[in-house]
Amino acid sequence: MEKHVVVIYPHPDDESFGAAGTIVKFREQGVPVTYLCGTLGEMGRNMGSPTFANRETLPDIRKKEITEACNVLDMELRLLGYRDKTLEYEDRTEVAEHLKGILEEINPSLVITHYPDHAVHPDHNALGAAAIEAVRLMNPEHRPTVWAQAISNNYPEVLGNPDIVNDVTEAFDKKMEAILCHKSQANGVIRSWNQSDGIPDDLKEQAKQRLGNEQFYIWNY
Repeated sequence: MEKHVVVIYPHPDDESFGAAGTIVKFREQGVPVTYLCGTLGEMGRNMGSPTFANRETLPDIRKKEITEACNVLDMELRLLGYRDKTLEYEDRTEVAEHLKGILEEINPSLVITHYPDHAVHPDHNALGAAAIEAVRLMNPEHRPTVWAQAISNNYPEVLGNPDIVNDVTEAFDKKMEAILCHKSQANGVIRSWNQSDGIPDDLKEQAKQRLGNEQFYIWNY
């Protein structure tokens, strides 16, 4: 059993869409989980539908949303304070050293992050690369295992089959509850699946088909 799990993603909602079912399973086993959230997603385009946010109010709204989602998932939240859509321009070594300090404090046995170059968004790729570098910089005797999550369309062809495939359908009610905490983002994502104005009655089944497996690669150092 893991000792402590640290999840490192750049945006509020990455944790819920990407790894909520895995987080729920760890918490059910009594494993502490900490989320290091890189930014507040303050440059996100979704302002709600109908609109309930603007560029000035969105950071506070997304901070409230990620706090609520972490309460649903029963995990600790730490905000890293970087600016949304700028992580690719941050000094990679400085970000890695920042993360390394936190990881050495928490001393986790597992880190979950994005797989660099296979995570679609520049912030995803940049923070994933910094997290992997942070673990590389640690004393090899104390390094946690790293699970890297790829979400690009072609990742299976390029990387092969994932090492970890978690069927999270039993935890899916909790995962959906966490996703729906991110109201400013989730409604837009869900509508993009549906291509219509209304959310269909079988939304949960659609979501389960898309998000019912959480897959990761074990990073080899």
